Amino acid sequence: MQQHSVSVAGVVVREDGRVLVIRRADNGRWEPPGGVLERDEAIEEGVRREVYEETGIETHVERLTGVYKNMTMGVVALVFRCSPAGGHEQLSDESTAVAWLTPDEVMARMSEAYSVRITDALTEDQAPHVRTHDGRKLTDPAGS
Repeated sequence: MQQHSVSVAGVVVREDGRVLVIRRADNGRWEPPGGVLERDEAIEEGVRREVYEETGIETHVERLTGVYKNMTMGVVALVFRCSPAGGHEQLSDESTAVAWLTPDEVMARMSEAYSVRITDALTEDQAPHVRTHDGRKLTDPAGS
């Protein structure tokens, strides 16, 4: 039987519209902060923990904005729009850079599979998007 992993990520949006991102230490890619949800952890608690561990920023979790499945790796990611609630930017073992990017900078630096998580979180549409990808590109370009 094939198993899936569940991860969470936070798209933290400042008042000026900039979005918190990290450059991952393991692959050098820019992504929203996040990671695997722990077995005994509530979902929103996991979002706050992952964002804080990777960036030093405390957050308010606002709403679920998307569910994304990496069809290659079998990872289902729950992505939430968040707002900053304190702390200051700092690096971790998992991040080699922490930055607040504009939406245009996000599009320039991230693969489609991760930039779409931010563009989905920035829409005013209250319904979560559901998408699949191969780790780099969407496999359902129309999305929902």
